[in-house]
Amino acid sequence: MARKFGLIGYPLSHSFSKKYFTDKFEKESIHETSYENFPIEDIGQMLSLFENHPALIGLNVTIPYKELVLEHLDELARDAKEIGAVNTIKRCDGGKLKGYNSDIYGFGETLHRFVKSHHPSGVLILGTGGASKAVRYVCEKMGFHVRFVSRKESSSTLSYAQLNREVIHQHLLIINTTPLGMYPDINEFPPIPYHHLLPQHYLLDLIYNPAETAFLQRGAAMGCQVKNGLEMLILQAEKSWSIWNDPDC
Repeated sequence: MARKFGLIGYPLSHSFSKKYFTDKFEKESIHETSYENFPIEDIGQMLSLFENHPALIGLNVTIPYKELVLEHLDELARDAKEIGAVNTIKRCDGGKLKGYNSDIYGFGETLHRFVKSHHPSGVLILGTGGASKAVRYVCEKMGFHVRFVSRKESSSTLSYAQLNREVIHQHLLIINTTPLGMYPDINEFPPIPYHHLLPQHYLLDLIYNPAETAFLQRGAAMGCQVKNGLEMLILQAEKSWSIWNDPDC
């Protein structure tokens, strides 16, 4: 029986998932299975996708719906509920829609592989969107002290203007969860004081296109260890595939 999977978000010009899964199905001889992009302008349109596509088993979720989608689901996996963000949806028996977060696995594995020599005690997470929630969840589970950074200061968030030499040196792991620098706007970058970076810093960007963002280029110029988001995307995609094919819901 034919099976269909897909990705919701808006816009989807930056989508990694369709090519990845289409290539996977071909290489692994997974027949009667397809993956489509569904660029929906309103999250309320998601339910009609499942109604109009009876073969639709699951969806990945990207910007800007990882948080907005929660109110349209019947059930949440424990970790997705805990962090308040979903990037994988599965249609279970009876048509029930359950939300999961495979970003947690993808980012966790990526971080373990990237930061090997020592564990910096302080982490700056640039951005406060849906992806940042999985990043925070993993970092805190690993025992890191986490600070969010955004354009405006709040009780739980530093502003970019507050990132002085002392703050930068207290946080040796800096993770960009914003879309700044994503193709086609490759000249953009988060406004951190790059001149304060040390060779001991680790810079991780969730963006994969381009392979080296302006954020990573500036970090590399200061001698930092840098890594893009491609590995995380591959790992979370495989985790999504595992969730969709698990007979349990």
